[in-house]
Amino acid sequence: MFIIKYKKIFISISIALVALSLVFLSTFGLKFGIDFKGGALMEVNYTTTRPAQADIETAIAPLNLGAVLIQPTGDTGYIIKTKDLSEQEHTALLSAISEGGKNAPEEKNFNSIGPSVGNELTRKAILAIILVSLAIICFIAFAFRKVSKPISSWRYGIIAIVTLLHDVMIPVGLFTIMSHYYGAEVDTLFVVAVLTVLGLSVSDTIVVFDRIRENLKNHSSANFHETVGHSIEQVYPRSINTSLTVILVLLCLFFFGPSATKYFALMMTAGMFFGTYSSIFLASPLLVWTEEFQNRKNRNKK
Repeated sequence: MFIIKYKKIFISISIALVALSLVFLSTFGLKFGIDFKGGALMEVNYTTTRPAQADIETAIAPLNLGAVLIQPTGDTGYIIKTKDLSEQEHTALLSAISEGGKNAPEEKNFNSIGPSVGNELTRKAILAIILVSLAIICFIAFAFRKVSKPISSWRYGIIAIVTLLHDVMIPVGLFTIMSHYYGAEVDTLFVVAVLTVLGLSVSDTIVVFDRIRENLKNHSSANFHETVGHSIEQVYPRSINTSLTVILVLLCLFFFGPSATKYFALMMTAGMFFGTYSSIFLASPLLVWTEEFQNRKNRNKK
């Protein structure tokens, strides 16, 4: 009952964090990477042993080419994506990955590439998110149709979408800070992280809502806010323990993994943390707040 008793504080914290994220986003903006802006693609093949990817990254770093994507290909090759390169930068890059001339690779391909995530794909992604959101509302409204009192079943779906926006906006705000101060760029891994956070967040929220639904059907408490509080007490150990397990793995990836996945791990860690927070400290209090608002509205009508 502690969470329900202080629901206004927890809701206010979420509103403040989302507002702060929007301020960062509007002030600093996001830097888009090669996948969005396009650049140059180089494919090389080593005749002997392929150097470790970390060694290639270290060799390229002094060239100050910005974000560089390095992907192994075949048994002895690499695909390297960079910003558009001048002929001088192209030559310097080839020299840097040749290990001082001791292991010069064969350049199989070098050309300019367009953005792999274009305007059309972006529009389709936005449309897909809107359709998925509507599908979530419809699904939850159908699943909760037998417990439509005291809260209409479709309101559960609306609140689930609100928590999704909360869980995405705060990590994006954090990434905006990383982008402004440390040069982090939006790439396909960023998109993957956002979509993954969406899936994990709605899953956790539905677990909490499902427990509330079962307790409402069983009439476990005299009123709605007691039912919600009792339901949270039943599920929060499971939600927190599950999230902590995933967060520990993501932190290991952040501290010990390759540099290419550090920002992905950071986004996922923030998404998991705030997704768990929202399912317990935001979604359920919003249900109680909605029920109280609805009761006041009905009393005023009388």
